[in-house]
Amino acid sequence: MNHAKSFLRDLDDAVSRGTADSRTRALWHATDLLIAGRYSDDEIWTFGEVIGLLADAIEVAARAQLARRLARFDNAPANIIHKLAFDDSIDVAGPVLQESEQLEAYALIANACTKSQTHLLAISKRKSIEETVTDVLVTRGNQEVVNSVASNNGARFSDFGFLHMIKRAEGDSILAEQIGLRKDIPRHLFQQLIAKASDDVKKRIERERPDMVEQIQTSVTDVTGALHSKFGPASRSYYVAKRLVTTQHQHGNLNENSIFDYARSHKLDEVTIGLSLLCALPSDVIERALLDKNREMILVLIKALDFSWATTMALLFLGAKDHRITAQELRDLESEFGRLNVETSRSVLKLYQTRKNAAGADSAPTRQAPLPVH
Repeated sequence: MNHAKSFLRDLDDAVSRGTADSRTRALWHATDLLIAGRYSDDEIWTFGEVIGLLADAIEVAARAQLARRLARFDNAPANIIHKLAFDDSIDVAGPVLQESEQLEAYALIANACTKSQTHLLAISKRKSIEETVTDVLVTRGNQEVVNSVASNNGARFSDFGFLHMIKRAEGDSILAEQIGLRKDIPRHLFQQLIAKASDDVKKRIERERPDMVEQIQTSVTDVTGALHSKFGPASRSYYVAKRLVTTQHQHGNLNENSIFDYARSHKLDEVTIGLSLLCALPSDVIERALLDKNREMILVLIKALDFSWATTMALLFLGAKDHRITAQELRDLESEFGRLNVETSRSVLKLYQTRKNAAGADSAPTRQAPLPVH
């Protein structure tokens, strides 16, 4: 330890008075000493300052070698790691950007916002990448960067990130397939991807993700037959409710307050018809979304209407078995609802509407009787 302190004190002279060769030797000596020893945080920081001064005075090839040595070193000084990461040469910055655990999200975001596409490509290959970082990569990155991060299983994406990639995947079959094969893509965004994908991409994704494709077909199409077989023909009370709610809608009085009051009063028919009119979707699709154990579709529809969490809770309790939801499940649903974006949800609603129009081109949908509510 004393030898290290003495060496660090003497390095300043090597930087200011030494030759290029002596600085290079001093750099490797300091790096070897750092990697071999155990030091306090202050001493590691001092190593970083000195190594940084020496690195400024050496050629790119030597700095690249330094970056490769420190990229996987857990106790590498954060100050020198940051200096290397922002080097204009990708030979220097690349190893650190791709492998160093010393770089926090804020540094990666700053780098992705200011440096070259090759820097973004290096970041896209990291073992793990936070959502805030991938948001920048998919908006600022070129095609190679976006394809790279989309295929990185350690990358995490926000709904915004997924939606942006889906938009960029139009006409890019490779990217579309990579997105479709990700296990973490939310179902409502997977639906949007499939709707825009080419037939070839759809077939490849269907082969690889039969579970997701089956879920979508179950939740959006083939709804009428399933509900009809379970509930039989429509009841008279449904037609009474339909006249009431339709009239309310025609007079411009059907809104969130109306839906909230219906839900709180356990009026499933009125809620179903009202949401059907507000969402421009068949009532059987709405009813299935309300009663489905998977709440994702109903959360997306409610978010698309920009309803409050209070109204959302009323609708969730209405559709729940025995109108009961555990406290933990309710917290999870509130968190999921909060993560949804209004504009993204409206894009998904448009997809549902498109599917409805395509399915109903030849025949009008048949309404089924609801489950009895006690």
